[in-house]
Amino acid sequence: MIKIIDRTSLLFLSSFSVLFITGLADTSATSNSSDQKDSSKKSSGGSTWLEVLLICLGLVAVGAFSVFLFKLWQRKKREEQHARLLRLFEQDDELEVELGIRD
Repeated sequence: MIKIIDRTSLLFLSSFSVLFITGLADTSATSNSSDQKDSSKKSSGGSTWLEVLLICLGLVAVGAFSVFLFKLWQRKKREEQHARLLRLFEQDDELEVELGIRD
């Protein structure tokens, strides 16, 4: 259980760190028009890859969070079933004592 929490928190924090890095990557060129065209091509290509990376990281984070919630739900259901089973056997023991079958 701890491994899942550590992985999801690491993934969650890494997705936020990528958002902060994108703000630092913005460059503005103030030279002639050909340099501006080259820089706009480079930044648009870089921002496209960055957007794809962010989307992939977001999807992975959502998937990991979904797996975490599913495992948590499974464990809760298992504990409820176990408690129900214990109650069932406790009732049977009381019944046997009442009927005099078992002391």
